[in-house]
Amino acid sequence: MSTRSRPRSRAPSQARSQARSRARSQVPARAELPLQLGLDPAAPQPLHAQLREALRGAILAGRLAPGARLPASRVLAADLGCARGTVLLALEQLAAEGYLAARPGSGTRVAASLPDDLTAGPPAPDPARTPADAAPVLSRRGARLAAGEAEGHAGDPGLPDGATPDAFALGRPALDVFPFETWAKLLAAEWRDGASAQAHALGDPRLRAAVAAYLAAGRGVPCSAQAVILTASIRQSLRLLAELLLDPGEAALVEEPGFPGIARALRGAGLRIVPVPIGPQGFSAARARALAPGARLAVVTPAQHYPLGTVMSLENRLALLAWAEAAGGWIVEDDYDGAYRYTGRPVAPLSALDRNGRVIYVGSVSKVLLPALQLSYLVLPPSLIEPVQRALRRAGVAASALGQGALARFIAEGHFASHLRRTRKLYAARQAALVEAAGRHLAGTLAIPPLDGGLHLVARPDPGFGAPFDDVGAAAACARAGLTVAALSPYFADASAAEPGLLLGYAALPERAIAPAVRRLAEVLRARP
Repeated sequence: MSTRSRPRSRAPSQARSQARSRARSQVPARAELPLQLGLDPAAPQPLHAQLREALRGAILAGRLAPGARLPASRVLAADLGCARGTVLLALEQLAAEGYLAARPGSGTRVAASLPDDLTAGPPAPDPARTPADAAPVLSRRGARLAAGEAEGHAGDPGLPDGATPDAFALGRPALDVFPFETWAKLLAAEWRDGASAQAHALGDPRLRAAVAAYLAAGRGVPCSAQAVILTASIRQSLRLLAELLLDPGEAALVEEPGFPGIARALRGAGLRIVPVPIGPQGFSAARARALAPGARLAVVTPAQHYPLGTVMSLENRLALLAWAEAAGGWIVEDDYDGAYRYTGRPVAPLSALDRNGRVIYVGSVSKVLLPALQLSYLVLPPSLIEPVQRALRRAGVAASALGQGALARFIAEGHFASHLRRTRKLYAARQAALVEAAGRHLAGTLAIPPLDGGLHLVARPDPGFGAPFDDVGAAAACARAGLTVAALSPYFADASAAEPGLLLGYAALPERAIAPAVRRLAEVLRARP
């Protein structure tokens, strides 16, 4: 046999192998997604009827697409805190009405074809509340960027220093329960298929579609893949938006106290920062209007204020949306910890209430999965999609493509939903352990009340502490002892109004290590003058 015949004999096998590889590289279009649902035992409507109407509404609103797989009934019952029979009854009724289809071995999915009375689609929007079709007016700087006139974009204003594994570090997820084996397989598949070799200015289309599906089902944010843009960090997103929407010298409203990195990003874009003190109900549009009547941009954390953990009330949310509409302004909603809520009903994002396209939704993957991903996303309202995309393509600023394809698979194959469910329970237990240990070891020194969600708690001086509490000095002393805590007072822009306290992250700290770390914290604080 000649040597030339060998390559020809292997060609069909190689072709089949390549075909299988391409098939594996396709992200499943329909997979299990986390759901933004909540039941109220005090309501007059039975629980199964509440669940049926919530699922039916998600299907009609398009948050659950035809073919989307629902979590197993046992999982839904555990998430909602109800009996499995309640879930089964709701699912059976929806299946009888034609909204769901159950197949052995395939789970329960949204029906591929919905009942005939739904074929006309959703009701037409109210013209009085629909934004005009005309393209929004960008700032003069934004218009120049969209036209390709570069203005020397300086990139990200600076990423946070690498997190340490010490106790109480902020912004670090639980790496001890992350499915590294699954993640490694997905990364290997991406590299083997070469699917992530190409960088995309707006992000990998597969990941943009997966994020849009997750936000619609899991956070109640209706959006399309076209509205999702991937960035390297939330601060990069903020700076890009500030440069595109406002001119240098214009006012930007931020929360007081608030994350200093947000103010730095906006200042880097040449904006004037106006801190708005946070009240018991969160950010107040009336107070913001009094401080800066001409402002057209507000950056807020409605679901879980950073760092205090306050939840913005519905009244304040509606007032803020009315302010944006009247001022022709924009609201950037940073939903950094919105997925983690442990008590009460889920808090709907501000963008879910937006009817006039004034809210830009921003989120991060790094705090949920892996800090090393350095990946965030923003969701644009319909009127901003085309001009902002055009400007970003010309600016040439893009997030790293590494890991985007693997993350798309991770979400679409259901691993992301499973990880969220697992870590919600884990973080709730770790927060409870921190509160319990603080009650035993820090009594008379620090008071640490629980919060309904988030990944950290706020420790304030106990009323019986007596002497003024130097939180900056305490944080430095803790660092020398190997404890990574953050002082609260530097989060205030107005030093005269700053409140002392410590921020204690608990998500990355195994439960068995919490009590020893709290004991060590108590020793450090009591040893200080």
